[in-house]
Amino acid sequence: MTIRTQTFKLRPSVEDDYDAIAEIWHSSASLPGVGPPIMPTENELRERVDLEFAAGWSVTVAVRENDLIGFVAIKPKEAVLDQLFVRPGSIGAGVGQALLAHSVVAMPKGFTLFTRSGNAKARRFYEKAGLVWLRDDVHPCTGDLIACYGWKVG
Repeated sequence: MTIRTQTFKLRPSVEDDYDAIAEIWHSSASLPGVGPPIMPTENELRERVDLEFAAGWSVTVAVRENDLIGFVAIKPKEAVLDQLFVRPGSIGAGVGQALLAHSVVAMPKGFTLFTRSGNAKARRFYEKAGLVWLRDDVHPCTGDLIACYGWKVG
């Protein structure tokens, strides 16, 4: 796998980004150990993108040239980082770090997030970034084991 090291920019998402958001979500969550055992289809995730935006998602995308290479979806009112995914070919290029840093700025009083307990790469990423493991839980829809992390000022 080649990691492109060109610079990228963060910007608020627009409706024209929704297809690419679903594609990134699907391709990244489909990597071994990342997503649920029964992965939703890209079309199912695309439908969910519309529902989540209607329910209050605030999404920032990472763009290199004209290509979306990652996104973070937050729910500021609930202080939740809901989704953070990077296109597989761009993992390791600082995109996830930039999107996580954006979340810290966007929710300065703190936030929580959930990841699959078995997603060792995500857990290391969040712990290295200073997030604190809070508890293990069970996903209400899939029954998967999930880990809850938190970030708070001070």
